[in-house]
Amino acid sequence: MNSFTDWLPTLMIFLPLLGSLLLLVTPKTFRDEVAGFIAALTLGAGLAIWRGGGSELFRWDWIPPLGITYSVQLGGVSLALALVTALMSFIAILYAARRIPNPGPMLSLILAMETGLIGIFAAQDLLLFYVFFEDALIPALLMLAIYGKSGRMAALTKFAAYTLFGSLLMLVSIIGVKTLGGSPTFAMTDLKQNLVTGSAQTWLYLGFLAAMAVKLPLWPMHAWLPDFHEQNHDSGVPDVMGTLYKVGGYGLFTFAIPLFPDASLELRPILMGLAAFTALYAAWIAFRQTDWKRLLAYAGLSHMGFVALGVFSLNETAVIGAMYLLAFQNLYTGALFLSVGMLQERIGSLETRVGGVMTQAGALGGLTMALWFASIAVPGMAGFIGEFSILLGAYQVFPWLAFIAGITTIAAAAYALTAFQTTFWQARPAGSVTVRDLVHTEWLILGIPLAVLVLFGVYSTPALNLMQPAVRAVLTALGGN
Repeated sequence: MNSFTDWLPTLMIFLPLLGSLLLLVTPKTFRDEVAGFIAALTLGAGLAIWRGGGSELFRWDWIPPLGITYSVQLGGVSLALALVTALMSFIAILYAARRIPNPGPMLSLILAMETGLIGIFAAQDLLLFYVFFEDALIPALLMLAIYGKSGRMAALTKFAAYTLFGSLLMLVSIIGVKTLGGSPTFAMTDLKQNLVTGSAQTWLYLGFLAAMAVKLPLWPMHAWLPDFHEQNHDSGVPDVMGTLYKVGGYGLFTFAIPLFPDASLELRPILMGLAAFTALYAAWIAFRQTDWKRLLAYAGLSHMGFVALGVFSLNETAVIGAMYLLAFQNLYTGALFLSVGMLQERIGSLETRVGGVMTQAGALGGLTMALWFASIAVPGMAGFIGEFSILLGAYQVFPWLAFIAGITTIAAAAYALTAFQTTFWQARPAGSVTVRDLVHTEWLILGIPLAVLVLFGVYSTPALNLMQPAVRAVLTALGGN
């Protein structure tokens, strides 16, 4: 590394981990400020990388006898996702410091998980990606174990079992990619020059897909998701970090398409069908939920079905839309979890049928409604650009699958507006507690993500210019769409 700018990606990756360790020896009085400062500094490093047009690839032979390199780069899609991760981690820290009693352990876990997530997006070595993939799991499990509800251990066991099962298959595939392809290292630059061919590529792709399907998630590997969110802390802070951990779509885009191009094309119809089914199935299940967290869990699953549809289509327009949606759904889904946490703090319940909240907490209701508009892809919000691009691109590949997925947009409006109406508009039961409106930093916690969603919904050029070259570079491995 020859200049300070060359250090920025590594700084952005490991600064949160350094902050996490620092909190362990920081007096309680200053923990909130230290955590917030570290998170803000991490976001600033990401913005500096963006201003510089992205970072160059840095490679260092980490463990030469095993062919493991420390290869990192932040640019294009990876930089966009890293920036969103840094922003929402900062927002989560702001709310955790205000909402959670003695928040030190939670703040430390948020920062530790942020390192794992940014590392996932920066990694350009397949085994390094696996290391960060597993590292991000540990804080997520600890948040659930320490701060979860009475049924947290069952939810934790299910979450860990699904993730570790998928990770084991992914590790086997990673070793197979290097061994069968004859690559000297696990670095992507070497792996792409030594591709596995024939039926072995398909089997290795399926092993890698298993782990990514858990972390999309994709039906039927989604069963851990509703329980994970329902049993996590009522504040919604762990749910924000869990939403950021939905990295399956990114993993498929960055690693699976370049390394398994023939298998990606061969399995495209089946996987696109599975993605469309996931989107519609999850929307239907969400409509039947009366617990806000379970509703948001299934809403997130439906959006991940859209992301998968775009990635599996291998169409440039759809893949750009998938990465766009993957980035910005972290904003509105995470912010909605926090708004639900604010609601639970006020009424003591996550039930969707409490009624009449809008009459007493108009600002909370108004910002929540605006976030739901982003979630159901109302034009003018960033979600619309992502979903519309996915449907437009998927239609060019398999029109009828795009039509099935398109029905989801109607279902999303149905479950979102129905739940919002029963919570915020219907008559408030007699004798119910008074609901106070937003105060202090709560305005920023919901307002900042909403402002970003509106900005990139109206003016999408900066984000699209960042993502488009990266998508084109990945799809060149297929020799066209």
